[in-house]
Amino acid sequence: MLTKDLLRVSRAGGGFHPQFAAREHRPLAARVIGTYQGHVGQQRGDLEDALTDLERDADDFKLVRGLSALLERESTFETDAEIDPERARRAVFEAADAVGVVTDDERAMALIRAGESLGVSADALDSSLYADLDERQVLTEVASRWDPDNLLAQYNLSLAQTALFDATELRVRSSDPKALVSAIKRLRLMYDIRNPDAAAGATASLASDREIVVTGPTHLFRATRRYGTRFARLLRTVASAEAWHLEATIDDRASERTLSLSHDDPVTVPDAAPVAEVTFDSGVESDFAARFTQLDLDWNLVREPEPLTTGTRVMIPDFAFEYAHGEYRLYFEIMGFWTPEYVEKKLEQLESLEDVDLLVAVDDSLGVGEAIETRDHRAIPYTNTVRVKAVVDVLREYEADLIAESAAELPAELAPDDDVVTLETLASRHGVSTDALAETTFPEHDRIGRTLVRPRVLESVGDEIEAGMALQDAESVLGEYDLTDASAVLSALGYRVEWEGLSGGTVVER
Repeated sequence: MLTKDLLRVSRAGGGFHPQFAAREHRPLAARVIGTYQGHVGQQRGDLEDALTDLERDADDFKLVRGLSALLERESTFETDAEIDPERARRAVFEAADAVGVVTDDERAMALIRAGESLGVSADALDSSLYADLDERQVLTEVASRWDPDNLLAQYNLSLAQTALFDATELRVRSSDPKALVSAIKRLRLMYDIRNPDAAAGATASLASDREIVVTGPTHLFRATRRYGTRFARLLRTVASAEAWHLEATIDDRASERTLSLSHDDPVTVPDAAPVAEVTFDSGVESDFAARFTQLDLDWNLVREPEPLTTGTRVMIPDFAFEYAHGEYRLYFEIMGFWTPEYVEKKLEQLESLEDVDLLVAVDDSLGVGEAIETRDHRAIPYTNTVRVKAVVDVLREYEADLIAESAAELPAELAPDDDVVTLETLASRHGVSTDALAETTFPEHDRIGRTLVRPRVLESVGDEIEAGMALQDAESVLGEYDLTDASAVLSALGYRVEWEGLSGGTVVER
């Protein structure tokens, strides 16, 4: 999948049509692959400069960025330093404090003194100081075996998946409905099987004649990113069939559009298996995972994350909660009804964990909640089933701290270059949640709902909006300026909507 900012679609005719890469883009794909391969052993900053040059030469910079994003996931970047950068900075700053660095000569002296204390040369120390910054990390390997054709195929699949992020319903016909229904169940999606031909008096002769309608919490309550991601994952199974057709209802900036895809489109599944089934060690874990993934939180649940070192052993927690707006993980272990020996072994493991935030759900019968707390880990009791609310309450505490930390790193004022930009987009650029922008001021923009708008743009919109205009016409004007929150913008201009049943409304003065 790609990030939504790399989505390339056409909305011509009221539709929602992904702009797939074609054979004509093969030379561009080859250049992107060559750029990565040619920068093995060089810093990320040099690679990004080369890709920027490639974007300038290309007809569509988003296509270059999309191809690059796929290759970056297959690439390894490492810190190339003779000494650990954090250790190097600590030593240099201590030496600088002693010397009193003001001039270049004093800086050189501080590097020499710090280098002597660490047993390395001043030059090696200088090059190690900030070697862990993203732009200075070195590309050590491009593991992808994609050729230009494979890269374009992967891009087209990823683009189609991204187009489904805001889907509220899928309607699918497949020559392999059994595999499709199996994947739907594994992804915990809600579905219904219909026979459209039967309504017209015909009889379905093939399983593929039946339409599978996939809905869920998005359809019943409100859209969530988690559910859109499941629709995207389901596409891998859909596109694996020999013949298939998919229609999706897309919530596109509060407008409903239809996305149509089929086996005639360049959407294939290169070297990829359909959805893999997740296994659990107990019914308690399975039950918790099923209930937690139905929530719309800024936390992703990861099953059996990477091992944690506990002295001479390793521990694989049951889950990890990954925060969506930063590189932070809270590990989660469920301690069920275990033998006293196994409980003691687990407590020894917890004793050895360092610099790791761990939440432990403890079966009441074990009576070891206090023992876990004394080992600097959070514990919540449970009986028979883990209460999701208790876990969410803990996550909210961590989330509040993370938001405060990210907000503290932001400047007090921000001046985006865009004339119109949503808070979600701006937060994504800075790698923070929208809550972190609550105290930030925007001197060059007005905050209209959850969108920042330059005053001159709002004035231009005001010149085109007038009382008595049909709401549909007003929304068309707003759409030309990329303004999607019609209610908030109209209110800011001194208007409201006078509704006329369910058929529409009229813009009137407040």
